[in-house]
Amino acid sequence: MSVDPITHTEFPAGYVVFFGADGKIIMTPQSEEHSSTIRSMQIDSLALGRHAKVTSDVYIDFPADENSAPDLAILREDARKEGKRYSFEDVLLISEVVSTSSARKDYDDCTAKYGRYGIPVYLVVDPYAREVVLHTEPTSSGYSTAHTRAYGTGKLSIPLADGRTFTLDLDELPLPNPEPDTH
Repeated sequence: MSVDPITHTEFPAGYVVFFGADGKIIMTPQSEEHSSTIRSMQIDSLALGRHAKVTSDVYIDFPADENSAPDLAILREDARKEGKRYSFEDVLLISEVVSTSSARKDYDDCTAKYGRYGIPVYLVVDPYAREVVLHTEPTSSGYSTAHTRAYGTGKLSIPLADGRTFTLDLDELPLPNPEPDTH
């Protein structure tokens, strides 16, 4: 396959395109809000221990579905890669950060998928709505419990299935930069 058609394609502004060794094309949004929010969650995850298994944008194997590379995943301490990937069975928490182009996927598609696979905790972090949605109690079609908390309302303690607690500081989540006035 020639890459000429791809290299001459105009991709949406704010995206980075990677060409994977396995022939896949990966298009990912890049924004300061997205990156800063993931970094903030990573900093909060340090309380789990410096060597806790916390990944960002690392593929996780979902055997009957497209694999996912969540913005943040907290894994069991005894998680081991199967080949080049961790299994969904190793995941304690997944968090996706909403971008302007990913809202439907993060709120709907991922909620259904992660619930169907029994991911114990799914956290949607939305810098634009300035809220987080904590999904627990996975079901075959999503989650039976969802709690919404606004940015700036203190610390959100999230119990993990292995007895540890991940505490997300909602006061420290970055806000999007205002759009410049073009008038």
